[in-house]
Amino acid sequence: MFVQIIQGRVADKAAARATMDRWLVDLEPGAVGWLGGTFGFTEDGMLVAVVRFESKEAAEANNARPEQAAWWEEMSRHFTGDITFHDCADVSMLVNGGSDDAGFVQIIQGRVKDRDRAHALIDSSSRLIAKERPDVIGATLAIDEDGYLTETVAFTSESEARNAEKQTMPAELQQMAEEEMALLEDTRYLDLHEPWFASARQKR
Repeated sequence: MFVQIIQGRVADKAAARATMDRWLVDLEPGAVGWLGGTFGFTEDGMLVAVVRFESKEAAEANNARPEQAAWWEEMSRHFTGDITFHDCADVSMLVNGGSDDAGFVQIIQGRVKDRDRAHALIDSSSRLIAKERPDVIGATLAIDEDGYLTETVAFTSESEARNAEKQTMPAELQQMAEEEMALLEDTRYLDLHEPWFASARQKR
């Protein structure tokens, strides 16, 4: 899997959402290898799009389409400042990787100090999270070439996620969570209170 993350603040959330939705209608049918995406706005107006492709080649082929370039020219006008891109060939899934039925999504980002250790933690914690955190549907972890990590965590609902955060986790899981956070520098959290999703499976 290959993941692209695009984020930046927009002036008009409704207008930006409408342009994003138009891509699904007009351009998605011709996007070979496009798997789906997770989208949402933070409270301060940042749009975050986590888009999944079968491969880097599929993503590059989509970006090379003239209709994609025309659409992006329109979409880019919604942003009020810098637009950040992360292209990630290093992708891992936690539990089931997420779900289009999630009611709340939290994005965790930061520069990872030890890529191999991060992968080991993901592999070992997946079973424990599935058992101890039923509010976590799954997560996708994507790391770009510069070592910048974006973890997209899907929850059943925000209320269930917040309630679970107040509970005491088993010691093993708590230790893993603390070590994962210690592996990140310049950590930031982006809460998508009203996320929306798209999947190629819905149309094919």
